[in-house]
Amino acid sequence: MRVLRWLPGRLLSALAVLLGASILIFVAIRSLPGDFSQIVLGPLSSDAAKEQLRQTLGLGKSLPEQYALWLGSAMRGDFGLSLASQRPVLDEILARLPVTAMLAAIAMIVTLLVGVPLGIAAGTHASTGRRSALTRIVSTIGISLPEFVVGSIVVFVFSRFDLGLSVGGFVSPAQDFWAGTVSLLLPALVLSIFCVAATARTTRDSVMGVLVEPHIAAAVARGESPWFIVRHHVLRNALIPVLTLTATITAYLLGGAVIVEQVFNVSGLGSYLVLALSRRDYTVIQACVLLATAVFVLASLMVDVLTGVIDPRVSVAKKGRRA
Repeated sequence: MRVLRWLPGRLLSALAVLLGASILIFVAIRSLPGDFSQIVLGPLSSDAAKEQLRQTLGLGKSLPEQYALWLGSAMRGDFGLSLASQRPVLDEILARLPVTAMLAAIAMIVTLLVGVPLGIAAGTHASTGRRSALTRIVSTIGISLPEFVVGSIVVFVFSRFDLGLSVGGFVSPAQDFWAGTVSLLLPALVLSIFCVAATARTTRDSVMGVLVEPHIAAAVARGESPWFIVRHHVLRNALIPVLTLTATITAYLLGGAVIVEQVFNVSGLGSYLVLALSRRDYTVIQACVLLATAVFVLASLMVDVLTGVIDPRVSVAKKGRRA
């Protein structure tokens, strides 16, 4: 397969991005103005407590040495101890990661099940003025609405009226999978609004672009039915930009989860990151940001591989750029 020829280079690029991101994250935390130990512990902390923190974090070493020690530990899964709870950061993250992963997964499923068919319908009926205009209006509204605004409205409406779903009583999927999934439906729907709108718009534009290509005109001339043309000729090419968009959507879901979890009081990784920011728990902040970066890089890599499998021309183009 042609994909295997450029995959090693893409893996090296992904590792380089992760390395660069880790440097930026580390330097950004260490570049905060003032004494780092005082920033973490507060101005009223004792000199003994500050000295103990310096020893724990290796603050007496040079910055490159500190980074090398931190990166080596992170590669082994050791992100240190939370400055607030004194528990291993990795344990704290793993306890909350399934909730955010479930929230993002439900939102992604809603995005694909709603956004792609909506975009296909709009693209194949672009000549219908009302339907095309309606799709553009809905997409624009969906992209423009912030999650905290929509989430606050949803919380108010579902708290005021009995509509079958509750906005309180969050249940972790680890304790009760079904009850936990149901409790995440409303947050996931709010989180998916922007993604559905962006996916529908991208799918519509892509379908409209494919429909004017010569091989579609040839299929029409052969007397093939419209649904057969869409299923066998349009979707394969039109969904490639949508597949590429999923990497961006993955990053958006991780960032949007921070806001949505706060609005709906969901005990996930996003709300934990906000708590760490309020506590100045910088070991947790570093680990969470690095994890989010790794997820985005991995998603981008998977999208590249799938795109190369679906459309071999992408593999040829990547090989040509590398040469």
